[in-house]
Order: sequence, then C-alpha cells, then structure tokens
Amino acid sequence: MTALLTPVAALGRGTLSLLALIGRITLFAIDTLSHLVRPPFYFKEFGHALLYIGYLSLPVVGLTALFTGGALALQIYAGGARFNAEAVVPSIVAIGMVRELGPVLGGLMVAGRVAASVAAEVGTMKVTEQIDALVTLSTHPMKYLTVPRVLAATLSLPVLVAVGDVIGIMGGYVVGVTRLDFNGAVYLSNTVDFLEFWDVASGLVKGAVFGFIVALMGCYHGMNSGRGAQGVGRATTNAVVSASVMILASNYLLTEVFFSA
Repeated sequence: MTALLTPVAALGRGTLSLLALIGRITLFAIDTLSHLVRPPFYFKEFGHALLYIGYLSLPVVGLTALFTGGALALQIYAGGARFNAEAVVPSIVAIGMVRELGPVLGGLMVAGRVAASVAAEVGTMKVTEQIDALVTLSTHPMKYLTVPRVLAATLSLPVLVAVGDVIGIMGGYVVGVTRLDFNGAVYLSNTVDFLEFWDVASGLVKGAVFGFIVALMGCYHGMNSGRGAQGVGRATTNAVVSASVMILASNYLLTEVFFSA
C-alpha cells in the first residue's frame, strides 16, 4: 500500500511546491508594482538598466528577426506553392512577424541575455552581502535593484519588438525579391495593405508584458539565490527557464484575448 501511495505523495508535494512558487512570484510582482508608484526613484540605475536591457539587446534581436523573416518567407512560399498561393507571402510574413514571431522571439532572446545577467548580478550581490549593506544604508533593495530593471525592460522591449518587426519584414522582403522573384514595389504594397493597426499594437503590448516578465524573473531568482557559486548558477538557470516558459504561456493567453473573436 505504501509503495502505491509514494508516487501520489510525490505528485502532491510537487503540486504544492509549484503553487507555493506561483504565490511567492505573485507577491513579489505585487510588491514591485507597489514600489513603482512610491518615491524615491533611482534615475541613474534606471538609465543604466535602460541602456543595458534596451540598447545593447538590439544586435541579437535584430539578427534573430532578420533571419526569421527570411526563413519565414521561404517556408510560406514553399507551402503556398502547393496551392498556387505564392502571392500571400508578403502579407503572411508581415502578420506573422508583428503578431507572434517578433514579440515571442524578441522576448526569448532578451530573456536569455537579460534574465540570466540580472539574476547573476543580483544573486552575487546577495551572496557577497551587498544587499544587506543596502539595507544598512537605509536603501530599499526592491527600489534600488528591482524597480529600475523591471521598468526599463517593460519600456524598452516594445521598442525592440518594433525594430525587430521592421527588420524581420525587411528580411522577408530581401529573400522575396532576390530569391523568389517578387517585384519589390508589389511586395511592399501587399505588406502595407494587409497589416492593420491592431496587428502591430498587439505585438507591442505583448512586448511590454514579456519585458516585465523577463526582468521580474531575473530579480526574483537573484533575490532568492542560494549561497555560493552553485546557488548563483542555479538562480541564473531558473531565471531563464521560468522567464521563457512564462513568455510562451502568456503569449497564448494574450493571443486568446486579442484574437479569439
């Protein structure tokens, strides 16, 4: 009987641990939002975070979007050729980039770069007792470390998504014109004609949500890092994994809300 109950008990412990983790992350997010609207605000830290998260992430986001747009054009052309629908390549590339691929791939790339870095930085500060020193100096760690990074990521990722959308569409344009023999003017005309305002706006909203998730996960796992190098390494890994999973899950939920009708 005990052998039969052991898997059930393990499943129960795992479920309770997951629910407890969700509760802790939710409380951490609420605490972050509450500090966001209360002074003081550290503009210097915010500026540094904006530069690191936003500007320095442009190369990886841009390259990802460029090659994704080109590959998407090739795949849609190959699939459309089966139904004599090659003409849909420009519109599908544009809609796919601005609605889904631009925000999701941009969020995942920033998660891999920023969530890991933030978790390692904050975790190292905890291990070396620098966070305790902030408290001693009457500086709230949440305001000094978490709020500037979360706000910077939330504001900068929609900009990165917009830039990635443009580069991705241009990647599809280059492939379409040079490899698939599309007329350049017709390709751009079809792209503009089939895009609607909400297509672009929904992707930017997703970008803001993904930016919030990335920075929040980096700060949360850094703040709760274990002691030693192993603890910091585990926090870094957990930050990237949790941010990536939450980006994919929230992307589905947002898509359901925006386009279910």
